[in-house]
Amino acid sequence: MTHLFNPDAFIAATTHLQRTGLVPEIALHLATEPYRIFQTADEIGAEKPFWAFAWPGGQAVARFLLDNPHEVRGRRVLDIGTGSGLAAIAALKAGATTAIANDTDPIACAAARLNAAANGVSLETRATDLLATDSDVDLILVGEVFYEPEMAMRVTSFLERTRSRGVDLIFADRTSVRRPALGLELVTEVVAPLTPDLGMDQMERARIWRLPPTITVPARRRSRSTTT
Repeated sequence: MTHLFNPDAFIAATTHLQRTGLVPEIALHLATEPYRIFQTADEIGAEKPFWAFAWPGGQAVARFLLDNPHEVRGRRVLDIGTGSGLAAIAALKAGATTAIANDTDPIACAAARLNAAANGVSLETRATDLLATDSDVDLILVGEVFYEPEMAMRVTSFLERTRSRGVDLIFADRTSVRRPALGLELVTEVVAPLTPDLGMDQMERARIWRLPPTITVPARRRSRSTTT
């Protein structure tokens, strides 16, 4: 990608605001031509435009947070692998104090900012790999990141470290093939369509899991996290 590349212009040229059936409260810049956008991204040397789709796992997390605002109200949230920023936006609309949308693709971060603005909220974006760091937040959201063996191993290590620090974590996935054996608690299961679809009109099941912390959260922090 050249230094002259403008992420906002690319997003404007290849997407338009759309709403999903599962989360109609939130509008996102999603691909106008789902197949063509991958070719365009490749032509300009950009990463695959996963941010231009509302994936079932992200929709599931967003729906869960909007329906259960007590999970995020007054809390600081980090959304790992944010893509379109859907989960982070939902967290803010549900009452989160702050939300960080994290993705190593800078275009995804630009899309998350644009999507947040379109929905009347403001979030912070970080286009760095945070899986090896410890962020000062109360709740971490992770959606659909177990698609490659190496990534699955790194995310599992991140989840273990996060849990040991007393941070709550909610994540969603569509498959059990690489799901880590970490004492996960199944919260709910929903059916959501990939939006926009890739010509298959396929409905998929997404499961939401909770990973409880293994240490007791200090009383002062717990009080701040549950403020109404």
